[in-house]
Amino acid sequence: MRRIPNYSLYGESARPPWYDAFNFEWIPERSRPNDWHIDAHRHDALLQFLYICSGSGQVVIENTKTQIEPPCIVLLPAQTVHGFVFSPDVDGLVITAAQRSLESISSVVSPGLIPVLQRAAVIPLTAQAVEDNALMPLFGLLEKEFRMSDRGHIAAGMSLLVALFVHVARLSERASAPAVASTERRALQIRQFRNLVAAHFREHQPVEFYAQKLGMTVAQLGRICREELSSSPLAIVNEHLVREAQRDLVYSGMSIKQIAHGLGFSDIAYFSRYFRKQTGVTPTEFQGEAHKALAIE
Repeated sequence: MRRIPNYSLYGESARPPWYDAFNFEWIPERSRPNDWHIDAHRHDALLQFLYICSGSGQVVIENTKTQIEPPCIVLLPAQTVHGFVFSPDVDGLVITAAQRSLESISSVVSPGLIPVLQRAAVIPLTAQAVEDNALMPLFGLLEKEFRMSDRGHIAAGMSLLVALFVHVARLSERASAPAVASTERRALQIRQFRNLVAAHFREHQPVEFYAQKLGMTVAQLGRICREELSSSPLAIVNEHLVREAQRDLVYSGMSIKQIAHGLGFSDIAYFSRYFRKQTGVTPTEFQGEAHKALAIE
């Protein structure tokens, strides 16, 4: 039974979720030894930010493959399955940091950044946007803090990253990908709800279960989800369950029966009906199309 690899940095064993990491490197440093091919994997606790300034390639985010057209930013929150195929002339940088630490700092100084940190995205840039924005000076300062490893370099690096994501949010807005505003309290409630869903989605619990765990009514949870995520609590639970099913169908190598049982379905026929209702296709159809779409070109 094959599982999606979970790394700290690609090819390195995953550290515990509480590890307070900050890393800066240039894309060729890790991609060249891997023949420019980074297989699908995830980081349980680490967010990655890529700025790609030249070259080409493809990025896989969950079950979607997107062409890389520099200059662009690729944002990969913790637990996002992703992989890359780069051309040998690729150039750019990768910044890795602890997701929870970034969210904690943002919740104090700029709660509206939290949705930006939690959403995977490929953000196209123009040469003018790069020139007008403060990205390049921030990259230089971040690299200096990482390379020097002076006293307090983690604190300085995380502070610079918050500034960096302020600029990412601005660029996202200009690219018609606006961030969702959120209060600190509501951002915390949404995060707690998502954590509960991640812990219990295989149990197929009703929305009442999650509301009770959060100390609120079903109506309150529904209102928060609709206003902050434009979705219902049940839709968010279903989205998480379907995403896990899709990951297993694409990457695990398990049979559909094994996947169904691993996701809490005792009846494979019911799993197939559920999956089709949520996605419009059967598990077998999705698996075939995904493998075809993600084939290396």
